[in-house]
This record gives sequence, structure tokens and C-alpha cells, in this order.
Amino acid sequence: MPFVLFHDHFPEIAERETRTIMLASGSQFNLPAGQYSFLEMFCDELGCDCRRVFLYVVSSRRKNVEAVVNYGWESPSFYAKWMKHDDPDIIANLKGPCLNFGSPQSRLAPAILELACNLLLQDEAYIERIKRHYQIFRDKVDGHRRTKKGKKA
Repeated sequence: MPFVLFHDHFPEIAERETRTIMLASGSQFNLPAGQYSFLEMFCDELGCDCRRVFLYVVSSRRKNVEAVVNYGWESPSFYAKWMKHDDPDIIANLKGPCLNFGSPQSRLAPAILELACNLLLQDEAYIERIKRHYQIFRDKVDGHRRTKKGKKA
């Protein structure tokens, strides 16, 4: 399940709609002052409908990945059915929000996860934006791949 930056397919939308949070020193989130950009990544596997996003978090201070947060917006039962597996730990990791196992994580990652959970993912408009980005990403990836295989898009 390879994840690709939304920006790779839709740079204009990503530049307009990527969420960046600016924190002052002494914020409640125990993070250094600066900007934290939450870059969206979606699965580009043909026909996949995992309904998840990886939030690839980059700080203005280090200009490097600080955390990769996994978030799925559907119910646990959706992920159990999708995976054909009902192990609670697996489902919890699919649904998140959590730090994505196997992705690079800095020492700031736990605090960034807290920031995402308590601020970013409390914003229903932002969650709806993620869902919209996911759908246009899936439409493009699935249509493009079908066309490449010689089938009608």
C-alpha cells in the first residue's frame, strides 16, 4: 500500500488547502515554536478504498519530517470488514489517529500526535476537506491506472 503526497497529483489545491499550524513558544502542546505543515498522503494502489490519510508533518524549524500520523475517518467495523480481520490492535492502527508504525518519527512525534488529535482532527471542516481530497485523488489514480492498462476510464 504505497502512499503518495496529494501535492504530487494536485499541487495547486495542496498549496491552497494544506493545513499549517503556527505555534508560539510556551504553547500547551510542548512543541518548539514554529510552523507545522500537515501534508496529506493517500494510497495509490489501484482499486484500494482504505479511506485513510497519512499526515506527513514537517516543521519550519527543521524542514524535515517530524511525524507521520495515520488517520482513518470510518468506523472500526468498516476497517474490520475492509481488512477481513477483526483484531482490535490492527483495527486501531488502521483507524487511528496514531503514529504510523514503520514511518520516520522524530522525538517530537508524540506531541505532534497530541496536536493533531486535540486541534486538527476536532475540526469537522478539515475532516471533510480530507475526505474530498481523498475522493479526487482516488478518482484520478484509479482512472489513470485503468487508462494505462487499456481499459476505458
